[in-house]
Amino acid sequence: MGSLAVAAVLSLVPSLGGALADTYWQCVPFARLISGIQIFGDAYTWWQQAIGKYDVGFQPKAGAVLCFKPTERMRLGHVAVVSEVLTDRIVQITHANWSPIDGGRGKVEKDVTLVDVSADGNWSQVKVWYDPSRDLGGSTYQTYGFIYQDTRAKIMASTGLSGAENTAIAMAQTAANHMASAVRPGGGPLSLLTQAADSTDRIAALIAKATRGGDNNPND
Repeated sequence: MGSLAVAAVLSLVPSLGGALADTYWQCVPFARLISGIQIFGDAYTWWQQAIGKYDVGFQPKAGAVLCFKPTERMRLGHVAVVSEVLTDRIVQITHANWSPIDGGRGKVEKDVTLVDVSADGNWSQVKVWYDPSRDLGGSTYQTYGFIYQDTRAKIMASTGLSGAENTAIAMAQTAANHMASAVRPGGGPLSLLTQAADSTDRIAALIAKATRGGDNNPND
């Protein structure tokens, strides 16, 4: 059971140091994972949820989450994590489900460019790297501002991937138990996995479904 769960985890959790896995990531669970900021719900709700719980502001800091306002094409908003502040107008971000890459959505983009184009230099309007054009996209996006990490968030971010692996393993074990009970009341997960050749795929599908949060797909 343990080896099957780990196999499912390795297919779902990306490595931030190199090539990224083919998992379909939504922006919300990915931003929560790598920032440690524990806010749930659709991306556009993060700003109001953060007020009074985290420090918020209008200048970028590494590790902060930038919250995008919803648009007609991006109805649920978007969240992205600041990787590095380069200048007073340019940062690098790491985020998920923005550019279509290799023909697909739900991919992670690491350390890509985001530029402040607001008149007052307050990051209320930005342009974002769009991979198909290999440049900044043509659209301008409005933002609420930045949610800053607290000490707890920094600790969680530093252990985010191992934490995600542990969570996914626990989810896989729980899913297997549920499937075992459904097929044979009182039966354990090991007996079910022995009998059902597709159980690993079903566990992986349950994990993928559970890790999908809310955001919408922009065009550029």
